[in-house]
Amino acid sequence: MGSGPNTFTFQAEIKQLLHLMVHSLYSDREIFLRELVSNASDANDRLRFESLKVPALLGDDPELVIRVTVDAAARLLRITDNGIGMSREEVIDNLGTIARSGTGQFLARLTGDQRQDAELIGRFGVGFYSAFIVADEVTVHTRRADADVSQGVSWVSDGQGEYRVTSIERAERGTTVELKLKANADEFLELARLKELIRKYSDHIAFPVRVAGEGQAEETVNRAKALWTRPRAEIADAEYVEFYKHIAHDTEDPLIWSHNRVEGKREYTSLLYVPAAAPFDLWNRESPRGVKLYVQRVFITDQATQFLPLYLRFIRGIVDSGEL
Repeated sequence: MGSGPNTFTFQAEIKQLLHLMVHSLYSDREIFLRELVSNASDANDRLRFESLKVPALLGDDPELVIRVTVDAAARLLRITDNGIGMSREEVIDNLGTIARSGTGQFLARLTGDQRQDAELIGRFGVGFYSAFIVADEVTVHTRRADADVSQGVSWVSDGQGEYRVTSIERAERGTTVELKLKANADEFLELARLKELIRKYSDHIAFPVRVAGEGQAEETVNRAKALWTRPRAEIADAEYVEFYKHIAHDTEDPLIWSHNRVEGKREYTSLLYVPAAAPFDLWNRESPRGVKLYVQRVFITDQATQFLPLYLRFIRGIVDSGEL
């Protein structure tokens, strides 16, 4: 595929999803920020893991952060990470297609009830598209950490059925998602409102989330400490619930959870949740398990099938070990 500008048509399911989001989902508009910050956190996690094998990937920018910046005059909101980034092929695959077997089930479950439909968005891995709830146009600029400056990629769409992909030069690794906000989305240009939402949804994220207006100094808004490393007595139930929503991409509260630290020959911490509702792909034996593996707070994999038997694949959470 050439490196020049190319215009593509969204997969049919994406068109349906975008139409729903743009025209129906207003009751929980703020979820877009949670989803985009969560995606940025995942990108940073993956680079931190890759850099264990290839330290040069971090280059002269070793501190992994997430930046939320506002240009009120231009009505632009940007969410930037300095994580793993995407290649041109990955941009097309990840932002033009829902590459999951559950897509049909997702669309079949949409009821027209705004609250119920909003709750399904993150659970089905389509959180990026929630940006179109508040944006007339979304632009993504990205470059993989192992790619040359000349191999940056730009993705632009107004959510009407097509998107444009162009090769660009990008000095920084990682991804910037830029939202041109709708006329009725002024609240998301207010720094105080953005800080409130980040503290509400993303306080537990293990990377600093820094907020700034145009030309202003950055302010770190979240605690930036892995929640499971804190003593249980210091963690409020509301914090446990928000962490669950982050890792499970669910908007319902969990049914119950268990937070334990095991010491001895093998030392590890586990934080496991039982969802309130069965996952949509519960009966799909090939669906991914829901437990993430960390080693000393560094994300390793979310494909650790050895932790739980197949019949407990609905469990969500993390295991953090002292050694691999």
